[in-house]
Amino acid sequence: MNDEAWMREALREAERGARYGEVPVGCVVVCDGRLLARAHDRRESLRDPTAHAEVLALREAARVLGSWRLEGCTVYVTVEPCPMCAGALVLARVRRLVYGAASPKNGAVRTLFRIPDDPRLNHQVEVASGVLKDQAQALLQRFFRGLRDAQG
Repeated sequence: MNDEAWMREALREAERGARYGEVPVGCVVVCDGRLLARAHDRRESLRDPTAHAEVLALREAARVLGSWRLEGCTVYVTVEPCPMCAGALVLARVRRLVYGAASPKNGAVRTLFRIPDDPRLNHQVEVASGVLKDQAQALLQRFFRGLRDAQG
């Protein structure tokens, strides 16, 4: 499968989260063409500020591989990771990150910071951005429009 196909998997996961009232961010971790993990944001349901899709997916991928080192893995996420998640990608030694929509208020990959390729860190992550960004942005916009409409 190519980047767009894996991003569609992440978008499906984001939609699943939205159905549970979570901000629609989805993530999948792939290694050697094999899907290791999938997750969506669960901050509301778990009442956990660290329950971002990326962190949950990295945890599951590490469990599946039996190692915290996710060398050779690619992470697909619908929205540009925040500082916590970008840092987790570096610490997990992920080879590659592919994301859809930019995050103007929280993005720590290209928008506000460039954590994955900061040469001061002990590992750099290859980055591809904008994959299916229109679909990811539309999903977020529908979700937040729905919240605003519900609040009247």
